[in-house]
Amino acid sequence: MELSVREIGYGDQSINKKMKDYLNLFYGMIDKIHNWDDLNGESKKEVLVIFLDNALNIDYFVKYFDKYKQFLLNNTLSSHINGVIKP
Repeated sequence: MELSVREIGYGDQSINKKMKDYLNLFYGMIDKIHNWDDLNGESKKEVLVIFLDNALNIDYFVKYFDKYKQFLLNNTLSSHINGVIKP
């Protein structure tokens, strides 16, 4: 991530600030979605609008994240890391 920030053109002094901004954004996302299963469709849309610039297809993203969550629940961790980590 630091390399990506450097490629954008930020210098050494602003890297730490940008990394702090990214971490705050990440933790803000986690805070908003930690109860995703308890939210209704409209509440899910409101959460995603906060973090996505393109809110035109917000219904698509709500369905996508619901399906992705279900996909992760239906598969084991081993199936996702198979071939990445050698036993």
